[in-house]
Amino acid sequence: MKFMLSWRLHQEKRQAALKGFSEMTAADDAADMGDNIRLIGRWHDVAGGTGVAIFESDDAIAISKWALNWIPVLDAVVTPVLDDEETRALGKTRS
Repeated sequence: MKFMLSWRLHQEKRQAALKGFSEMTAADDAADMGDNIRLIGRWHDVAGGTGVAIFESDDAIAISKWALNWIPVLDAVVTPVLDDEETRALGKTRS
């Protein structure tokens, strides 16, 4: 399944969050997500302190663990999402 994680950094933690994230390597990032999450893409609104990531996983616990890693510096919302192909297939089943 695909999910969208949107976040808003805690105002007082923005600089610490940016510093911590900027010091992560690709390997650190992969370890932070774990083996059961595949990141499709991530976009940051640095000035606004918000962002969004799209990822795939069939493991709700892995998703929760990943989100909890960042809860000290941000608020996160995880939402299941469909791509165009999945949405069109769903639409064809509706009357």
